Amino acid sequence: GAPDRPVAFAVPTGNFGNVFAGYAARRIGIPIDQLVIASNPNDILTRFFETGAMTAKPVVPSISPSMDIQVSSNFERLLFDVMERNGSAVGRAMEGFRANGRFAIDDAQLAGLGELFEAGRLDDEETRRAIAESFDETGHLLDPHSAIGLSVGRARRRNSGTPIVALATAHPAKFPDAVEQATGVRPTLPDKLADLFEREERFDTLANDLGAVQDLIRARAALSGAA
Repeated sequence: GAPDRPVAFAVPTGNFGNVFAGYAARRIGIPIDQLVIASNPNDILTRFFETGAMTAKPVVPSISPSMDIQVSSNFERLLFDVMERNGSAVGRAMEGFRANGRFAIDDAQLAGLGELFEAGRLDDEETRRAIAESFDETGHLLDPHSAIGLSVGRARRRNSGTPIVALATAHPAKFPDAVEQATGVRPTLPDKLADLFEREERFDTLANDLGAVQDLIRARAALSGAA
């Protein structure tokens, strides 16, 4: 029913890029009612939206490695708006974060963000359980990142009358071990990629030289007619 009805999104994220795109879409008029941030054990974003403090911790390897991030490089884009588009204030906050591993916003700023954002986390065991439950319920295999988004989205959804879209991020065959551990089923590659590991590998070895890279790109572009 878009654009005549609101919608919510649940986004598995560590670097805040896709969920910030949702925020930007809302700013230009898309009727987004809620954005759910789904984290794995490296939950710097979830902790921020719970407490108002961004505090760096060591990265813990997980079965959802694309979210194994503790410094979310896209986050300062949101901070720019939170700080009333004051670039100097953002710069000071980020300098302090780099120096001390921490910065915080005030209660009023956090409350403003809470009108749109919710956040939650799953550890590895909870992620495996989410993959298994989804497979039992639907027959579809989810990769770990997508399973986190789906599970946290369901848990943090505010309005059952508003459709919520859980973003899927990868094919389950990209993370076959985790999916098999959760379901007992080892995902296979899509048909178009089924012979991927039997295909000829093509690459060029170049000197550590910018000019050599530029020359190769120009040569390839000329062959393709793009030059």
